This record gives sequence, C-alpha cells and structure tokens, in this order.
Amino acid sequence: MNVHYVLSKNFPNYPKGPEFREIFEPLGDGIFNSDSDSWSIQRRIFHSLLVKNKRFDLAVEITLRQKILNGLFPLLENVSQVDMQDVFQRFTFDNICRLVLGFDPNSLSIEFPEIAYQKAFDDIEEVIIYRHALPASIWKLQRWLQIGNEKKFKKSWKIFDDFLEQCIIRKREQVGQSRKDQMEGEAFDLLTYFLAEDNDFAKVAAESGILTKSNKFLRDMAFNLLVAGRDTIGAGLVWLFWLVGTHPFVEQKILEEIKANLGAKASEKWRVFSIEEGRKLVYLHAVICEVLRLYPPVPFEHKVAIEEDIFPSGHNVPRNMRILFSFYAMGRMEEIWGKDCLEFKPERWISEGGRIKHVPSYKFVAFNAGPRSCIGKELAFLQMKAIAASVIWNYSLQVVENHSVSPNVSILLYTKRGLKVRVLKRFAP
Repeated sequence: MNVHYVLSKNFPNYPKGPEFREIFEPLGDGIFNSDSDSWSIQRRIFHSLLVKNKRFDLAVEITLRQKILNGLFPLLENVSQVDMQDVFQRFTFDNICRLVLGFDPNSLSIEFPEIAYQKAFDDIEEVIIYRHALPASIWKLQRWLQIGNEKKFKKSWKIFDDFLEQCIIRKREQVGQSRKDQMEGEAFDLLTYFLAEDNDFAKVAAESGILTKSNKFLRDMAFNLLVAGRDTIGAGLVWLFWLVGTHPFVEQKILEEIKANLGAKASEKWRVFSIEEGRKLVYLHAVICEVLRLYPPVPFEHKVAIEEDIFPSGHNVPRNMRILFSFYAMGRMEEIWGKDCLEFKPERWISEGGRIKHVPSYKFVAFNAGPRSCIGKELAFLQMKAIAASVIWNYSLQVVENHSVSPNVSILLYTKRGLKVRVLKRFAP
C-alpha cells in the first residue's frame, strides 16, 4: 500500500517539506512543522513527557475533572438547546490552555464570552485553510500587499502571539519565585515543566543542544500543543455526539456498559468518570475508533518527495512532487474496510473475545502512521472516553430536527454549521 510505504517504509524520503512550513507558518519550528533532527529531538522530548510523566497524568486527570464539573455540567444544566461544536471547542481550548500554559481562559460559560485571543486562534486556522487551497503566488501576493485573509492573519497572529508571550513572561516570574511549589500536584503545567532545571526534559534538552528555555522554543511548543490538544479531541467529540445522537441503540449500549463495568447507579447525578475508569469501557472505545475512522480530525496528510521514487502501485514519483493523502477517503474505502465501509458500526472493532481488535496504523490513520504516529494517541482516547461517558451518563443530547450536519472543507474536520442539540437531563434537578 502506498500510504504504508510513504509514512513508514520509505519515511526519510517524504518529509513535510518547505511548502508545508510556509503554509503552516504559525507552527514555527514546532514538532508538527519540523523534519529530520529537529523533529526527532522534539519527539523524544514529548515522548518522555506524555508517556512517562506521572505528574502530567495527574494534572490531566485533575484539570479534566474540574472542567467537566465546573464548566461543562453547569452549562448543560442551564440550556435547553446548544451548539455542541462551540461548547467542545471552548471546553478543549480551556483544558489545553490550563495544561500547557497554566492558565484557564474560562471561555466555557453560560455567557459564551468572545475572547480576543481565542477568536484570533480560530482566525489563524481559517486563513491556513485558504493558504492550502490557493496557489502560493496568490496568498503570498496578498501577504505582501496586506490585503484579504493575509491582513486578517497578520492581525490575529499578533494578538495570539502577544497572549503567548504574556503567558511565558508570567510563568518565568512564577517559576523564578517558587520553583518547587509550581511543580506540585494540580499546579503542574507544561511551561513550568519546560522551565525547570531538574527533570528528564532538561536532560534531553541539554543533550540535544536545543535552546529550550528561549521564548521562541516555548512559543512554538505551546502553539503546536494547543492545536493538537484542542482540535483533535474537540472535533472527535463533535462527530461522536452526532453519530451517537443519530444512533440511539449505540447510546443505550454505552449506558449499559457504564452500569455494568463501572458500577454506576441510576441515582448518581453529575458522576464524572475518571481516565482510569475509561479503560474499562471497551464498547465506548470501539465507538470512538469508528467515529475517527469515518471522521478523522486531521483529514489529510501533506508530504514532499526528496528524491525520485516509485510507489508500490507502480506510479512514478518525480523529485519534489507534492503528495496528499486523504485520510477521510481512506476511512470509507471498500477495499480497506469492506462493503459496509459507509456504515457506523462500532462492533467491527471488537473481537470475539470482547477486546479491541488491533488494526495497523497505516489502515486506521486517524493518528497518522509510522515514525510520525501521534504520541498522544492513548491520552486522546482516554480523555475522550472520560468526557463522553460523563456526558452520556448525565444527559441525552438529541440533534435538533432538520439541523443539517456535514463536514467542512478544512485542515481540521469540524461541521459546516455546528452541532445543534436539545439537552435532556437524565436526572431531576
């Protein structure tokens, strides 16, 4: 398969390339925009953090629980109808800002406040979509003339850059005043961790020679993690609740699994399920796999051939050719998933023994494949399971009648018109 060949077998010949770096300019020299040694070092750094750090795991658990209890549930209790796409974008933005920057914008509230730097973040992503669609000569001319989307981009980027700079300055002051206190329990955040002198990250950074304490590194790191932490989980949850809302038998099976595996009782209002409890929800895990198969948050991948090559399919690949893979299309291909490829069927992921089936990453590409496969895959699954289980246990979200839901054309797969639902409480006030 060509995808397996490019993403894994001949990975060194297919970096993201300079064109990708130009289009995704705001990512700077962060992990999503880097190739070769820089990418390899950053991946090693983030692996030591996301996979091996118990303090980070604890911070994720505490932050998630607090945001569900103090943000998500109070909002759902006080609305009869709401756009869950807006809700989940706000939820995940607050959550990832707290984990990365140590600061909660509190954008998720009943007032739905418009926060300048959050809107700037959305505008930056929107302009990147246009850059990807337009010929480079067009958007570069707009950038030079400072007109159209490129004018909006410059303004939005400054707003968000200023926000990140203030967060970094404030965090440097806090760490300088009390290093130890900022590393304990729920006060843990990634900026604090990166500024510390005595942890695994500092050792890897010292060996690599990267200026990890510089504002440039911290800014690029933060922006990359904010994109990953908000949109991967946010978009996934939107499609999950649309598919569950339009397949009531799936919702019922999730509720039955929660009762059977987590001992939840009908009287337990506002029960928030932990990340550890989510590990016991096999059917919900299968539901999420099926959601991400049909609606991968990042719907395509962009590569460039360094040297001339020949794909396993026999197609010639000239040097410097731009290559796009549609992960969205791959999730709907009969030759990969069978004749029922267009059906929402969580059972396809569960073995006869009741376990999740292993599917190769080059087939299930929602988290990329090969050396660039997502380090945070397991963490994303666990967070989505905890959020989904907690919401489904307490509320039934029913898609508003005649509300049309379809994918947008974007670098991130959200819906065109949001996800408008009626909120039905399972427990009396």
